Amino acid sequence: MPQSNPPAAVFLQFAKWPEAGRVKTRLMPELGAVGALEAHVRLTLAVLDNLCATGYPVEFWWDRPVDDRPGEAASIIEELDAAGLMQGVQEGSTLGQRMYRALSLSLQDYDRALVVGSDCPSVDPDYARNAVALLKDYDVVLGPSDDGGYVLIGASRVAEGMLDDIAWGTPEVLAQTCERLKASGLSYCLLEPRWDVDEPEDWARFLRTL
Repeated sequence: MPQSNPPAAVFLQFAKWPEAGRVKTRLMPELGAVGALEAHVRLTLAVLDNLCATGYPVEFWWDRPVDDRPGEAASIIEELDAAGLMQGVQEGSTLGQRMYRALSLSLQDYDRALVVGSDCPSVDPDYARNAVALLKDYDVVLGPSDDGGYVLIGASRVAEGMLDDIAWGTPEVLAQTCERLKASGLSYCLLEPRWDVDEPEDWARFLRTL
């Protein structure tokens, strides 16, 4: 008997609009504002390549409306346009609200939706596809990061408030998220830990992987 196609999934890449002094600020003491900006763009494109290699649809979600004069975002937008990818805008006053809304909207059209940040080049295609597969058995999947947060969150079901009251940017993010998911009645599982790029040593690690 032929196997049925797996339920559809979509990857949502979250990204900050590239602007000197606004992105990768913890790299600025070593790289300067322009160097940190260039690092942000390079990381964003690396993550985009990984997600496009999964074989699943990819959408790109900016943290502010797309500017008619893209400036430093031009190379990213060129890649998005060349691949025919949808560009959306994150909505909400906190990261949790923005991710919840993006997941909720995407689950209206797909069986599974997964958010990956643009500073998470360690989310390779196999890791990402494994996250999709786990959502067959769990409501939520999380990819822990070495700093106490996570590099990926995916969902096949969401609940309002599931990402509220979390101290974003602290080592408690993953633990607090797990507590919120339990309180919301959602099942979840954890992937193996990966790393993201925040500090100069993370950037050096990224360069070594190239």
